[in-house]
Amino acid sequence: MIGQTRLSRRQLFRTGGAAALAAGLGSTALAGCGDGAGGSGGGSDLTFMYWGSAFEKKAIDEMLKKYAKDHDGATIDPMFVPVSNYPTKVSSLVAANTPPDLGYLGTSQMYDLAQKDLILNLFPYLDKYPDLKDRLPSSYFWYGKDKLAANQLAMGVQILYYNTDAFAAAGLDPAPFTAQTAWSWDDFVQAADKLTVDQNGKHPSEDGFDSGKVKQFGTIAPFGGGGLYSLLRSNGADVVNADGTKFALDSAAAVDVLQKIQDLIYVHRVAPTPAQLGKNAPTSSVQLQTKRIGMLIDGNWQMLDLMEGKVPFGVGVLPKFQESLTMTGGAAGAIFAKTKQPEEAIELYLYYNDPAHVDLFKDGLWAPLQKKYYTDQAEIDKWVLKDKYPANFQTAVVETTLEHGVTDWGQQMKNSERIHQVFDPAIEQVSLNKGAPIDIVKALKPKMQPLLQGKWPTQEL
Repeated sequence: MIGQTRLSRRQLFRTGGAAALAAGLGSTALAGCGDGAGGSGGGSDLTFMYWGSAFEKKAIDEMLKKYAKDHDGATIDPMFVPVSNYPTKVSSLVAANTPPDLGYLGTSQMYDLAQKDLILNLFPYLDKYPDLKDRLPSSYFWYGKDKLAANQLAMGVQILYYNTDAFAAAGLDPAPFTAQTAWSWDDFVQAADKLTVDQNGKHPSEDGFDSGKVKQFGTIAPFGGGGLYSLLRSNGADVVNADGTKFALDSAAAVDVLQKIQDLIYVHRVAPTPAQLGKNAPTSSVQLQTKRIGMLIDGNWQMLDLMEGKVPFGVGVLPKFQESLTMTGGAAGAIFAKTKQPEEAIELYLYYNDPAHVDLFKDGLWAPLQKKYYTDQAEIDKWVLKDKYPANFQTAVVETTLEHGVTDWGQQMKNSERIHQVFDPAIEQVSLNKGAPIDIVKALKPKMQPLLQGKWPTQEL
């Protein structure tokens, strides 16, 4: 989210290198009598490295205990590293020749390690482990022909969230939950206007509205990450061309999207400015819970906090320009090449991102990778719990991900970390109204074009 200073989930997804701080590390062996060293020891010892919130840590530790119990003799050593320190800790372990057996990785760092043959190539194992094949195509990270570095940890997807009480108070029907009935952009703006009220109950479209004393904003301008990219693709636009070698954000369709998002703040006044949002703005779930915001576009991982906080919320598909789409993406889960037990590592790799074993799926933080969890109703019911998830989640999210998902452009790009170092500040300039989007984009082009080295390959299974 623009204006927040902490390392965001999406920043971590793509980060690859230098973090400024030394890493703190907590490690406790589960089952057996592992020595806690990085890399596989004897027997069935495996080391699993990960980040996450306190809730995520608890869920992962419980999953690893269950795995150890289900696999007699297995000893799993969980290595929890705080988010801000994670890339540096990985680099330190690799440099010391003591990497974990498997773990989470930001995409840029994962590609860098894969090119140096420090990540296990999963391609030779596909026939022996067919479950590796049964995953959504966008979840794979390829780095050459027959070179498969990783899958995503879990599927990330963009959702339109809304406070159902705020909608009812504004006289709005539930947001559309199918791609075919998605709001147009004008519909979205009109709904946001009805949701936006100042301290005197005035809406932005009414005379006397006081934009300095807004009680509830209709939405947050989706300049960050997946929301922006979903809308660009919805309008037939993109950040780069098909092979990732040419800048494309200066197209008329792309500029139109940027202008319309900027207008949410400065013309329609239905979204807060970055200053009104604040550098340390509350999370999306808190914004919805307190009705500071009526609706917003954010990732599926917000489901966890929304459900835990018992926020009255619904979900819908994103508004459309030409068609309703949602961006998918996520950080990588990889096995390090130095593991002494690659097959045991693959078994744990398949285990930890399966909703059958990890509560983070039914709790809302993660969405599955496996196709069956999007196509087989019995399998869908294992993670989309009808007594827990909001109505229409299956149609709005599960079906949309399968049929209308587009892959995060940054996940596919070579040199993505350097690219984002110039791309992100330019988008922030648009959010701050430092100029017309067309002018900011024109100034960005000569900075970004020399950094474009193409996209990583893809390969059908």
